[in-house]
Amino acid sequence: MVALALVCGLVAALAPPTGAHDRGGSSTSLSKGLQRLVTMSDGPPGAIALVEVGGKVQVTTAGVGNTVAGTPISAGDTVRIASVSKAFNGAVALALVTQRKLKLSDTIAKRLPSLPVSWGRITLAQLLHHTSGLPDYIKSPAFIDVLKANPHAVLSPTQLLSYVTGKRPVFTPGTRYGYSDTDNIVVGLIVEAVTGGSYEQALARDVTTPLHLSATTLPDSPALTEPYIHGYEIDAGAPVDISTYLNPGLAWASGGMLSTPSELNRFMRAYVRGTLTDPATRRHQFQFVAGSSGPPGPGSNSAGLAVFRYRTACGTVYGHTGNFPGYTLFAAATSDGSRSVTVIVNEQLNDNPVTPVFTQLRAVDGLGVCAALRS
Repeated sequence: MVALALVCGLVAALAPPTGAHDRGGSSTSLSKGLQRLVTMSDGPPGAIALVEVGGKVQVTTAGVGNTVAGTPISAGDTVRIASVSKAFNGAVALALVTQRKLKLSDTIAKRLPSLPVSWGRITLAQLLHHTSGLPDYIKSPAFIDVLKANPHAVLSPTQLLSYVTGKRPVFTPGTRYGYSDTDNIVVGLIVEAVTGGSYEQALARDVTTPLHLSATTLPDSPALTEPYIHGYEIDAGAPVDISTYLNPGLAWASGGMLSTPSELNRFMRAYVRGTLTDPATRRHQFQFVAGSSGPPGPGSNSAGLAVFRYRTACGTVYGHTGNFPGYTLFAAATSDGSRSVTVIVNEQLNDNPVTPVFTQLRAVDGLGVCAALRS
């Protein structure tokens, strides 16, 4: 790993410097913010921001999406979208609610009676709201040991849940907010139980096909097809390519999807404006409680059903964030879907602990919101 880091660092050092590039007249502040981000000592090798107002898309890039080729990130490059997959998970479930195949009040006991009795009264709405209290399987020491031993391990959704099925909810369901990847694994299994098919089939039928998202998928292996945004870990200042380090199937419906910056932007506009849901379902979706996405997005965060509200100095947008080894994303839109912003960097950044790089990324997210709302 150290040798690989040194090689990658050498290649990056020999590559010609890549500044921020504007296509479509994106804001100067956003361009400068991206450039500052990628030139920080522990910053990502590359970044891209898409700002769409009406039908006009502004694309701004900085740095590179591939340190070997030295090429900037393109809006059509494949990227791991991490926990933004949870928004797609919500889109599938809420589409089924709109179709009257599911109810937000349906319980785990009704739809998945084989799961623990102590989980039985938890509702679909609580799962999508992250108010279920279910323990997060990703934090299980036994699961972490599996990842350390074999990052390409193949585990079924039921096997993922097995790391926490012996535990009761960590708080009384519905009483408070607690972000948990387990919630979305359970939602995915509920979708399968209701439809009688695979979650992937439901995702294609109810979301990606009607929205014409041909490059948006849920893979079952770490493989990526070029062109893709290479994801990096910054090791002693040198970027190490970890694009295929971890099997995304270990996150499944909670964080295993692939998309492109362009398609992610298109999805979020449609999702937030309620293209896939009826007005009654959308009203329930847009009931917010105190709670932040992981990692936090710009401004003040609140949680709805598989969507977050971000109140910033420039206005309010709705969407989701995500990170995965090598990637961090933010995608959001106004409530009517007319304005949107998507920001992607090829390094995993989060708030534990808060670092100068993460602080700058959050500032860039905010600049993206301002560019979308003040254009």
